[in-house]
Amino acid sequence: MNPAERRGVAASEGTAMGVVFPFFPEPLPTAREAIAPAQIEAEIARFHAALDATAANLVASRDKPGLRPADREIIDALLEVARDPEFVGGAEERIRGGVSAVTGAIESGNALAAQFEALDDPYLKARAEDVHGITRNVAATLLGRREISLADVPPRAILVAEEISAWDFAKAPIKSIAGILCTKGAATSHVAIMARAHGIPAVLGYHHAAAADLKAAKMVAIDGATGEVFLDPDPATAERIADRIAAERKVNEALAAYRDVKPVTRDGREIEVAANLGSLSEIDGALAAGAMGVGLFRTELLFMERKTTPSEDEQTVIYTELARAFAHRPVIVRTLDIGGDKPVAGVEFPHEDNPFLGWRGVRMCLDRPDIFKPQLKALLRAAVVGNVKVMVPMVATVDEVEAVKALVAECRAELSAAGIAFGEFELGIMVETPAAVFAADALAKVVSFFSIGTNDLTQYVMAVDRLNPRVASLNRTEQPAVMAAIAQVCRAAREAGIWVGMCGEAAARPDLIPRFVEMGITELSMSPASIARAKKTVLEI
Repeated sequence: MNPAERRGVAASEGTAMGVVFPFFPEPLPTAREAIAPAQIEAEIARFHAALDATAANLVASRDKPGLRPADREIIDALLEVARDPEFVGGAEERIRGGVSAVTGAIESGNALAAQFEALDDPYLKARAEDVHGITRNVAATLLGRREISLADVPPRAILVAEEISAWDFAKAPIKSIAGILCTKGAATSHVAIMARAHGIPAVLGYHHAAAADLKAAKMVAIDGATGEVFLDPDPATAERIADRIAAERKVNEALAAYRDVKPVTRDGREIEVAANLGSLSEIDGALAAGAMGVGLFRTELLFMERKTTPSEDEQTVIYTELARAFAHRPVIVRTLDIGGDKPVAGVEFPHEDNPFLGWRGVRMCLDRPDIFKPQLKALLRAAVVGNVKVMVPMVATVDEVEAVKALVAECRAELSAAGIAFGEFELGIMVETPAAVFAADALAKVVSFFSIGTNDLTQYVMAVDRLNPRVASLNRTEQPAVMAAIAQVCRAAREAGIWVGMCGEAAARPDLIPRFVEMGITELSMSPASIARAKKTVLEI
């Protein structure tokens, strides 16, 4: 089997090698267990007792000293699943229909997980893992079964599993885990997010070996950047992997020196290196990495993980906390970027054959001022901190920008009439459509800045689905057509006297950063893990 065939999903950067800790919990029973009508109330009570015990264990895990904010947020998401009316109500309904508490819990959990798994959005799809984790623990409690626990992981072990729920991961001694290998999961899974937060290499979605082979393996090596996996590597491979791990350690130790360095090119151009964030729990990691602000705060996650739309007040608290955390540094908040591929509560999306070309981003927001205006008001209120900037996604025309400005003016007037304090923010746009590239000269005259989203821009310029591996060779930012589009946007910005940033994945690539800086990009925003390397690259230009 060649290396390409041994690859899984690269979920968290880094190379690791260690003894295998197999984590394959005993399967839950599949046979339906019937009960007599007289047992129904007792079984419902048993179900609730097991649910309460599960929730109590989660609270105990969340309140452990030393737990990172990101981990607490994920455990809170699990608690939300355990208290989900659909899960609880579904189990009760099934028990009243004549099945045991175990069967009711399993069937209700599987039904809810299937709903998440059927969604296109990877973040919501990943919630199915949480549902399975809660379901398994409630059922195990009802069965009186002691589940295998990650609390028993030995030092420098590689966790090998079908999947690892956030519930399971919360029990693990983090310092003992060298790496994670799962046959299921994606880069947006909660386990992937937690692995990245802790700097643990991870490869998910590895389906090239049976569970029996994974259980039988003694050693495993993984590369979380390439997705490569080596089960029981031969001595030559093990030596090569050990050398790679040692080299990575040296590089990371050297990069630590760049954490607080001001990135200035050799000819005196200062480049801002900022962080892409999706929640407040990621702030500490960004600050620790040396982020010079936030170049992209994705607000859609605030909406997607809720059953109701967040209120103006709730959003104000979040945006204000974000701005204060990066006081004196710019914080760029992207307005709601959702569409048919990212459904949220309170917005009914029509079926679209291609939602990436449909009713999404600014198009949806302008049609739904009841959703958009509370967000704009919250951003105006947070702007009193003084460092908030706002950018609008999926812009294609000047008219869209003018319509957004008109709504902002309405929001100012309404806040003023209500006697609510607010500030002012710079308004910019994401440049990610070919239309915005061609209209860059006109758009530059009506906004304060551009931020180039290379992920979507590459997809649209090259006419390739970025999730389709068969056209991956075309889906690359260094394609001449994409680089020409970026250069055209930078020229338009320079002539209009506005600045240009970049917040797509390409912003972190050392091979492309010199070219972007030469074009006129003055701000690069990326995953916190890439910040030190990007600063080092800038200093060498």
